[in-house]
Amino acid sequence: MSDPIVYAYPWDRARVGKEFLRLLPISLFVVAFGAAFGLAAVQKGMLPMEAAAMSVFVFAGASQFAALELWQPHVAILPLVAITFAINSRHILMGASLYPMLKELKPASRYGILLVLTDANWAVAAQDYQNGRRNLEVILGGGAVLWLAWLIGTLVGVYAGGLVQHPENYGLDMVLGCFLLSMALGGRKNPRVLVAWVVAATASMMAYWWLPPHTHVVVGALAGGVVGYFWLERKTDGR
Repeated sequence: MSDPIVYAYPWDRARVGKEFLRLLPISLFVVAFGAAFGLAAVQKGMLPMEAAAMSVFVFAGASQFAALELWQPHVAILPLVAITFAINSRHILMGASLYPMLKELKPASRYGILLVLTDANWAVAAQDYQNGRRNLEVILGGGAVLWLAWLIGTLVGVYAGGLVQHPENYGLDMVLGCFLLSMALGGRKNPRVLVAWVVAATASMMAYWWLPPHTHVVVGALAGGVVGYFWLERKTDGR
């Protein structure tokens, strides 16, 4: 008989609130993009509550903008599914990188927490894990504040459209990228990690130039993931 599965992740409820506050500053910039989405949605003919419902239940910024490009009285379902999968397929690798912690949760909690997984709270959790700290609380607490900010932004956009029509004009489109870069630079530094980042960046840029739109996200993630998979980290690296 196989041994029973033990779910032993040490949840710290107080830290969930702390992680909510930790990601609160970055969430303020998410509001601006939520507003841009809300405005674009109503301009495409969505009802305000339809746009809000999409932000509540989908909560995938880039995919929601992409869906608007296909939004019409008769939506082409297969192209919509394909482009959404392509953009969000990076979550497969993001979830895999968190598996050492996620496996310690019961299935309902494990898949529930992933509903609020974003690039930002994943980057913090991944960096903390590299530094020897298990921190799924940032996925839950940080994801909650980012989800709330996206919803608030969407409502601002649909009801007070025009306040932030073009966030990129103010450099807001670079905020999350800079945040993710700071997380990468603040993580563990060794040849394995450096090579993985260089391979991922190179593959991503080549795909951006020569492959169909949005595929660079998948290609870059897979290329870096392959390096990490075949170049296993030794215990002498600090783990």
